[in-house]
Amino acid sequence: MLVFCALAMSSPTFADVDASKAEFGGTCAMGLAEGKSIRTDCSVNWTAPDGKLYCFGNEDSKAVFLKDPDGYLAKAQETYAAADTMKTGSDMGAFTATDVQTFIEAEIKAAQDKNNGVFEVADAMAGQTLAVKFDKVDFVRTLHGYGFFPDVLFRDKDTPDKTYLIDFWVRPEGGKLKIVDTRVYKAPRKEGDKWIMITRLPKPWWWIPASEHPGESETKRGWEIMSGLHEHIAAERAKNGGLYIIKDDKTGEEIKMDFVGIHQPVRRLKEDGRFFACTDFRRAGSKEEYYDIDFWMDEKNGKITVGSVRLHKAPELADGNFIQMPRYQFDPKSFDVVP
Repeated sequence: MLVFCALAMSSPTFADVDASKAEFGGTCAMGLAEGKSIRTDCSVNWTAPDGKLYCFGNEDSKAVFLKDPDGYLAKAQETYAAADTMKTGSDMGAFTATDVQTFIEAEIKAAQDKNNGVFEVADAMAGQTLAVKFDKVDFVRTLHGYGFFPDVLFRDKDTPDKTYLIDFWVRPEGGKLKIVDTRVYKAPRKEGDKWIMITRLPKPWWWIPASEHPGESETKRGWEIMSGLHEHIAAERAKNGGLYIIKDDKTGEEIKMDFVGIHQPVRRLKEDGRFFACTDFRRAGSKEEYYDIDFWMDEKNGKITVGSVRLHKAPELADGNFIQMPRYQFDPKSFDVVP
């Protein structure tokens, strides 16, 4: 049965409720459960047992929602998440793979022109900055709703036989294409008298989906969790000059780190349903000090958001070498693997 979720007429006395701080950005929760997006002033609202605030267009829609809040909330989250992915997908529709190739070639050329023909890439796994020269865009992978991923071939500036495949995560923003992050996908290794390219493991999450149109599923898939976590890390690095900053809860030190990668697989806690992922970071300026950072993620409004961050393993100097020492342990029976 459809419920009319139109905006209720309310007096200014209800203005103390900030719709922007409510779940779904103030959109009618019952409307979302029915597949519709209807803005409200949140004068009609409900606070769930977990403290989250939900808005409704009128008292009738709220009454229907409260007959099965868990069921309707699950439907609302699916609609909201799908709409967000669809918006990115719609924005992507304004660009072709050729547009993305032209964009990334121009970005690389501009960077090289400013640096004597050399393109520099931060290789966090190796703890160095690669000095390479552009060869060609191998191809552009597309994941509808998530972005474009041009795979670009570079050659070492001094040893052209040493080649790299470097992935760029590109996404539309404000009608223009923007680079979200850059990852080394394949790196050279000497075998005999030849250089060959070896795939770095684990692979970036955008190589996991088999289809370029993965669609939505009733449960979040592992690569979707990784994409949400990577988006968080990329946003934090963008605010801090390319570095991720975390406060060591034991020493109080604010550590500046380079992002290395996300462990696979992702897990889900049995106790409360939160997602959990391990990551590797390296202290900025060091080639030997690696940290294992754990992220707990919530499925807020159907989207993956980072809830809490904790330092799991930290490097300690022993016999002249840095080794990772755990700060706490996990019970493997407390979580399930997310496929």
